[in-house]
Amino acid sequence: MEKEKVLSEKTPFFESKKGIIFTGATVGIIALILVFLGNPKNMGFCIACFERDIAGALGFHRAEIVQYIRPEIIGLILGAFITALAGKEFQSKGGSSPITRFFLGIAVMVGALMFLGCPLRMVLRIGGGDLNAIVGLAGFAAGIGIGIVFLNKGFSLKRNYKTSTFDGYVMPIAAVGLFILLIAAPAFIFFSKEGPASQHAPIAIALVCGLIVGALAQKTRLCMVGGIRDQIMFKQNYLLLGFIAIIVVSAVGNFTLGNFKLGFAEQPVAHTDGLWNFLGMVLVGWGSVLLGGCPLRQLILSGEGNSDSAVTVFGMIVGAAVAHNFALASSGKGPTGNGQIAVLICLAFLAVLSAANSDLLKKNN
Repeated sequence: MEKEKVLSEKTPFFESKKGIIFTGATVGIIALILVFLGNPKNMGFCIACFERDIAGALGFHRAEIVQYIRPEIIGLILGAFITALAGKEFQSKGGSSPITRFFLGIAVMVGALMFLGCPLRMVLRIGGGDLNAIVGLAGFAAGIGIGIVFLNKGFSLKRNYKTSTFDGYVMPIAAVGLFILLIAAPAFIFFSKEGPASQHAPIAIALVCGLIVGALAQKTRLCMVGGIRDQIMFKQNYLLLGFIAIIVVSAVGNFTLGNFKLGFAEQPVAHTDGLWNFLGMVLVGWGSVLLGGCPLRQLILSGEGNSDSAVTVFGMIVGAAVAHNFALASSGKGPTGNGQIAVLICLAFLAVLSAANSDLLKKNN
């Protein structure tokens, strides 16, 4: 008993269940604040959508309604960077199948833009009453389940290695560079005058919100895919509690503010095609398991010095550009034919990749 008491006393707050619940609740509250101050409804945070907006602002695609350098993304990276440095957890490392991770990033983005949101926005949409996101959650869980099958078959993208210290600083430096471009607003940077990207909270507040969430996510290892994966594989609900806390707090907040709207139809920045909402999130869940974390987690890891995650983030940004340049992204009217084909191609890619990097083929040879 005495030993258990000592171990309990030594457990840091942010590694405890109370810590992850606090983090999830804080993310939910901050998401509500960002929407109240100007972000699109049910989009206090959306890693995929915000990276898509950044791709547009840099001119990688020319969809005029989704072009803006989102301070939240900058804050997430820098918040994780600062906290990792302070906690002596910053470490430059990489070399774990970077080109594969780049294309996985593209695939995950294709799935997210089919659904119109990353896993974090999925839970925020659920908290807003969007039943299409429940369909997305079912697909997300199914995709995670498929990924777990391959993890149990030995899937691995191999280990990473320690790299030069500067290598780990590249992503935080890039984030600072983006912030300078946002403030300076030179002529070659594009800013939407209408549509979702024209709706945003004040820059300073959005940046601070990103910094807070980035710091908390770094300390608690918050990950949308990790919550379901760990529950299935290890019967551990630590990360899942953060996932649930976001839904509960955002639902209560939206109901209080009059923004809760239960149903499928006329939800903000969403469509009602159940099949492709499901399949899009299957792709996101499966791809995220192979990557070792959801899009939010990849941003946080890139701030900690992980260049493999940085490569994944760049893959997602390129994926966003490809999606809009080739009409793969969905809209409120529904998915496009090109997008449906792209999702099926990406699912086939994941199947081949999963088999090739597991013991499945080895045992058959």
